[in-house]
Parts: sequence; C-alpha cells; structure tokens
Amino acid sequence: MIELTPQQHDILTRNGKDVVRALDPGTNVEYVLLRAELYDRFREMLNDDLPGTATLINEVMAADDANDPYLESYQQFRQDRR
Repeated sequence: MIELTPQQHDILTRNGKDVVRALDPGTNVEYVLLRAELYDRFREMLNDDLPGTATLINEVMAADDANDPYLESYQQFRQDRR
C-alpha cells in the first residue's frame, strides 16, 4: 500500500467525486484511484463466481428479447443459414 502525499490528499478532497484518475509519468499508464469500499462493491459485481450472475444475465436478455419486434426474423435467418 502507498500513502498519499499531502498534495494528493488535497486533490482527492477537492475533487468531490468517488474516483480520481492518476498518470504515472514514467510509464504514461493511467490509473483510477477509488475508495476501497467502492472497489470492493465493484469487485463483487464483476466476480464471475457470484451466485445469480448467469440468472441475472438471462433475465436481462429475456426482457430484451421480449421487447424486440424483429426477434422472429433474426431467428428465422439463423435457421436458414444452417
């Protein structure tokens, strides 16, 4: 873990946002600095092993399909190509 300098602390507190972008001038790589509790929440949401992730994806896709007036034409095209 690194500790913020007083200048970095001031930038974070003046920013008024949950995240700050930082540039490593030695490598020109950009990083995002965010509060640990936000990182933990994002990590949980993005974890492939999270129970229910596949179910949620299927529900979203089903809702999208239900509102797609052209869905049958897509399916017919796919069947014709086989």
